[in-house]
Amino acid sequence: MKLSIVIPVYNEEQSLPDLLLQIEAVCQMKHYQKEVIFVDDGSSDSSWTVIKNLASMHEDVRAIRFRRNFGKAAALEAGFQSAEGDFVFTMDADLQDDPAEIPHFLAKMEEGFDLVSGWKQNRHDPTLGKVLPSRIFNAMVSTLTGVHLHDHNCGFKCLRRDVIQEVHIYGEQHRFIPVLAAARGFRVGEIVVNHRKRQFGRSKYGFARFIKGFFDLLSVSLTTKYSQRPLHVMGTLGLVLMLVGFLMAYLPGWIYTGCVIYGSSLTPSVSAGSSTGGSPGWLLLNYLLFNGCIAIGYVVLLLGGMFLVAGVAAELLPNFHQHPQASNYAISERLTTMDTPPQNAVLPPLRLEPDALKLDTQKPVATPTEGFSQAGEPLQKPEGPLDSTNLR
Repeated sequence: MKLSIVIPVYNEEQSLPDLLLQIEAVCQMKHYQKEVIFVDDGSSDSSWTVIKNLASMHEDVRAIRFRRNFGKAAALEAGFQSAEGDFVFTMDADLQDDPAEIPHFLAKMEEGFDLVSGWKQNRHDPTLGKVLPSRIFNAMVSTLTGVHLHDHNCGFKCLRRDVIQEVHIYGEQHRFIPVLAAARGFRVGEIVVNHRKRQFGRSKYGFARFIKGFFDLLSVSLTTKYSQRPLHVMGTLGLVLMLVGFLMAYLPGWIYTGCVIYGSSLTPSVSAGSSTGGSPGWLLLNYLLFNGCIAIGYVVLLLGGMFLVAGVAAELLPNFHQHPQASNYAISERLTTMDTPPQNAVLPPLRLEPDALKLDTQKPVATPTEGFSQAGEPLQKPEGPLDSTNLR
């Protein structure tokens, strides 16, 4: 069993030596074969210099350097493509993830899980700045995706190699690796991990990540549920909008017609005892409300039709795509005709139809030139040189 530990790095020059020493201590104690893959995501400090020094001193350290900052998801994807281990770990480079939890992850994986995510139950982060927004975000992700974890955003995870071969991430989707894995049919679990205080540097994430996370959540929810049936979501939304637009466009006319038929007035009287009428301001407001509602109704009706047409187009688009990037299914096992049956397997008896045992009299008898005589006896190979006597 070999472990691949993928560590995205962004301006963490001070913490890298200590992190590698802690990983080395755990793996030596448990006799794990490992590789550590540092991915420098465009650091502006001396992180790459430190990584090169560590790689020169440890033969199991590998490194990747980006030309600029592409984000954590891109760094993890690059590390996944280079990983060769049976189990792949992801962890942050700021020393807040404890490498001593690695054996606990592997023990949980032995229960049959394909991905195990960490749960920072006791977080050493600002409550208002990170803890409270993170809890709200995790609740939203669990509700919308159906993958119930306490900490989707935890960077400490363990994945089987099959997972990284099927799940590909981009943008800010590193938070949704468990969701994407569950959508492919993998079993997802969770364990409580030790979370430590940051010793060096500062957090690289601000309030903007919550806005990005919301849009990524919407994208992941739609792609995991409706990527193969876009008409279901687009068509439903289009029909709802068309119904609302139809009511807004025609309901005012129905109301006006009913008032005219039954002799009621749509405007209040100016004073008691006066004939039915209304002030110019009220008449203008009445006109704008009725006609504005009708105009908005037609716009909503048209918008609903556009959603419906977009859903149909999205449904037809995959048929014109000749080289899909991913299959529409996930295979757990495959049996082929070359697979041998078990030793104790009972094979069904061979059944031959009576007609199969009859001699085909229509088949021509082999000629002497084919190795048999007219009587059906094998020919003897002539001895000596060929002449007219031994060819008879």
